[in-house]
Amino acid sequence: MRPDIKNIVVIMTGASGSVYGLRLLEILLQSDHKLALLISDAGLQVLKYETGIDWDRDPAVQTRQVRKHFNGANNITCYANDDFFAPIASGSAAPDATVIVPCSMGTVGRVAAGLSGSLIERVADVALKERRELIMVPRETPFNQIHLENLLKLSRAGAHILPAMPAFYQKPETLADMVDFVVGKILDALKVKHDLYQRWGQ
Repeated sequence: MRPDIKNIVVIMTGASGSVYGLRLLEILLQSDHKLALLISDAGLQVLKYETGIDWDRDPAVQTRQVRKHFNGANNITCYANDDFFAPIASGSAAPDATVIVPCSMGTVGRVAAGLSGSLIERVADVALKERRELIMVPRETPFNQIHLENLLKLSRAGAHILPAMPAFYQKPETLADMVDFVVGKILDALKVKHDLYQRWGQ
């Protein structure tokens, strides 16, 4: 892990693939990272539909639920998407890294347009303007031309575009193996050591 990456924001939006966000949180919470979690309303709906997990919209209640889900982890705090007074909304307290996983094309479009109509968009904007790590994990297929143009625009602005594309050279045997490959790639981008998948030639 790079010594400067300690405070990480994990954002889950309304694209399919909630399991990627959950697995990333599980791994990061095993270390001394300080985590903030933001989940959009659509993200909460998809999370419930795909995993059965039904977390509350209230950030205080959600924080308790999330900490319980991850076996009492206390190094994570949830924020409401309309809380512009949250410390992570300010460039002077910018997190070391922000990961949007899964990242909807709506979120991609709004961040690419420089909008800050929600805390999610503001945190992404802060990451770009402060030159902090912004990792966006889009989970959509196929991409249309607007999607591609927005992703290219964000890449040029400094975002790390990391599509949720599992590989098969490591011969995954389970769905969990495929999830771990994508999450492992996110951890690689964060310079966090892991053993979630076997690297090529090793």
